[in-house]
Amino acid sequence: MADTARGRLRIFLGAAPGVGKTYAMLSEAHRRRSRGADVVVGFVEHHDRALTAGLLDGLEAVPRKAMRHRGAEFTEMDLDAVLARRPAVALVDELAHTNVPGSRNAKRWQDVAELLAAGIDVVSTVNIQHLESLGDVVEGITGIRQRETVPDEVVRRAEQVELVDMDPQALRRRLAHGNVYAPDKVDAALAHYFRPGNLTALRELALLWTADRVDEYLQRYRAEQGIKGTWQARERIVVGLTGGPEGATLVRRAARIAARASGGELLAVHIARSDGLAGSSSQALIEQRVLVESLGGSFHTVLGEEPAAGLLDFARGVNATQIVLGTSRRKVRHYLSGPGVGHTVIRDCGDIDVHMVTHEQAARGLGRIPIRKVTDLGRTRTVAGWLIGVAGPVLLALLLTHYRGVGLPTDMLLFLSLTVCAALVGGLFPAIGSALVGSATLNYFFAPPLHTFTIAEPENIAAVAIFCAVGIAVATVVDTAARRSQQAARSQAEAQTLSVLAGTVLRGAPDGEGMLAALLDQVRETFQEESVALLERRHEFDPWHPLAVSGPHPPEHPDDGQAAAPAGSTLALVLTGRVLPAADRRLLGAFAAQAAVLVEHRRLADEAAAARREAEGNRIRTALLAAVSHDLRTPLAGIKAAVTSLRAVDVEWDEEDEAELLAGIESGADRLDHLINNLLDMSRLQTGTVTPLIRPTDLDEVVPYALGGVAAGAVTVDVPESLPMVLADAGLLERSLGNLVENAVKYSPPGSPVLVKADLLRTPGGGVRVELRIVDRGPGVPEDARERIFAPFQRYGDAPRGAGVGLGLAVARGFAEAMDGTVTAEDTPGGGLTMVVSLPVAGLPDAAGPSDRADPADSAGPSDPAGPSDIDRERKADPV
Repeated sequence: MADTARGRLRIFLGAAPGVGKTYAMLSEAHRRRSRGADVVVGFVEHHDRALTAGLLDGLEAVPRKAMRHRGAEFTEMDLDAVLARRPAVALVDELAHTNVPGSRNAKRWQDVAELLAAGIDVVSTVNIQHLESLGDVVEGITGIRQRETVPDEVVRRAEQVELVDMDPQALRRRLAHGNVYAPDKVDAALAHYFRPGNLTALRELALLWTADRVDEYLQRYRAEQGIKGTWQARERIVVGLTGGPEGATLVRRAARIAARASGGELLAVHIARSDGLAGSSSQALIEQRVLVESLGGSFHTVLGEEPAAGLLDFARGVNATQIVLGTSRRKVRHYLSGPGVGHTVIRDCGDIDVHMVTHEQAARGLGRIPIRKVTDLGRTRTVAGWLIGVAGPVLLALLLTHYRGVGLPTDMLLFLSLTVCAALVGGLFPAIGSALVGSATLNYFFAPPLHTFTIAEPENIAAVAIFCAVGIAVATVVDTAARRSQQAARSQAEAQTLSVLAGTVLRGAPDGEGMLAALLDQVRETFQEESVALLERRHEFDPWHPLAVSGPHPPEHPDDGQAAAPAGSTLALVLTGRVLPAADRRLLGAFAAQAAVLVEHRRLADEAAAARREAEGNRIRTALLAAVSHDLRTPLAGIKAAVTSLRAVDVEWDEEDEAELLAGIESGADRLDHLINNLLDMSRLQTGTVTPLIRPTDLDEVVPYALGGVAAGAVTVDVPESLPMVLADAGLLERSLGNLVENAVKYSPPGSPVLVKADLLRTPGGGVRVELRIVDRGPGVPEDARERIFAPFQRYGDAPRGAGVGLGLAVARGFAEAMDGTVTAEDTPGGGLTMVVSLPVAGLPDAAGPSDRADPADSAGPSDPAGPSDIDRERKADPV
């Protein structure tokens, strides 16, 4: 049976809740349905908005699946029912949504992936703040950390991404009119998340992200269609750098031009010429690269035969609109060897604007004249060499016939000078032609008998032969010297390229994949190829698969490319596009070796990380065994001894003794329960399976339960009723406070109760948090040991083994950090230790520290910046 074609994904992207994504999606559904398409609603959340809910009329909806979690009932998309219904198009709202625990997939975008794999087209929605790569940016703008995210690649792979845009003031008016949230949430939303500055910044993020994706599509289309002309859809400023001292001036000037064009892009390029470049400096290029990157641009190195042609090819390849060059440093006499780069670029730039920037080094000289290639001098010099070598001897012969007093040796020297001149100008072959034509002309006009090719005197025969041999030898020496100069200059260019490559890798991303991608981009730009792929196979007969690619339509096999370089027995660097000359193969081999090093580095890093995890796991297992061997055995032994005594038939216990034994059993069981709970909690923290159920929580409800395990009178509580609610998981907070209080009571001297006090604290950044302080009057802990007491299986000082396995404080801190809180230790004035628990305040988006307090992913339900409901928080939580 033929494979099912993959479905197509269309996404409506918005900058914030309320811009109309769901409305646009439903309108698109009605449009497709009117054309006869089979459209069903997989999951659409209208958030009680009348206009949006009205668009659901007339659309078939697959019934949702009811699920229970923590005693409450929720509904999710019934993925199996939609797959069984198999429509042509399914509407699935809120792509970044987290499914209720127990669902087949943890995220809704994973459900969408299954629908697409089944051949069902999907139309979905997502807000810009839910893209994974923008989490830090959005948090910096709004102060809110998004917990529900979708990988950027999922959205980028969509066949269509349509931006649903709205002016910030218009969105605020919609909000004020009650078209987005319920009236009781409007004021809070307008004052916090929906401030004009927040909305403007989020709108800019959405526009720029969409523009980047459009640009990717445009570049791919231009490459596929072979379009070389410039399309001025976006300002791209290319600045040409030679490595000279004027580079920093050019980069800053180009950056100012790019800044004036909204969305302008700055690209710096250095053409590493194969015939050398006078005045270039590797150190200067490194400094200029750092400057470009600090200004938000990108640096590129391209290996090119001619600087002007390489610069223009690069500019057209990136669809540049402007080129920035510095005025030439060459002096007037240097132009005798040909026009400068600036003149050539201006002449051949076509529809690309060129800016010539003056600088202090203009016309001050290059230090030396560039050595030109002799083996490929261009048409002009080759033609000039042939004219000198062929026409020159004839004209010289006509001139010398008027001066008969000149002897044959002088005539030969004059003709030899023409041969040397032809070699210098036109290279080897014009010089050989000049030697042959010159010898024939000497024979015909000046060697007796005249005007015949017969030579009467033997010494004249030798003279003509020597002349011909000397001319050819001189031409050969000149050509060889030029070739050696060219090879040396090319080696210099290759070394410079490798130097820049090494700097790129050293400054690259810390992850191997990022560095591999940067390396392949460098290969493609350096050799001007269409695409590059690093292929790998495990064994000789296994199929190849790509590790990293750059460019459209990357090769899938070494035979698919125009050039390939092996990087060991299992790796190959393959290029498609132009055929690579043999001279470039050595440089390609260096790139391949560097790619192999990066792959090996990434694998070693993965193995080291796995080894660290294994070592940590072994440490935890060893500690657990130690705990079981002693700390758990002690209460078990006590329980067994008490039970054995009670069951003894030869002893009769009075009520007081029996009560004491039962109390011992109960105490041992409580101790076992406490130890085992801490062990389980630590195991869950180590494996990352603790997912808190964050919701507004009143401390008055949590603190009394946290004190349930301590003796009466051992703790004094000072928690004002006027304190605002905190964002926390009530169960985790109770366990965390319980462990801290139990630890404080254990070390407090008799008659000195532990104080539990809560205050509202304003942070230096303007945020607001609640601090709970657990104050004891015990021996205290030195400052250098305060962090160690929070490590698992640690006891401070001479605490006995029976005092526990040393997990209480580690569990307390782990639970607090899982709720975006902190636990720190301080000195108690007058002696003792104070544990400080800091928690975010509910309902204040500007509170310090990230939290779920106003997750805009959940507008009026799963995306309510004004404050999510308890049900929505339940939907986000995993079982704890």
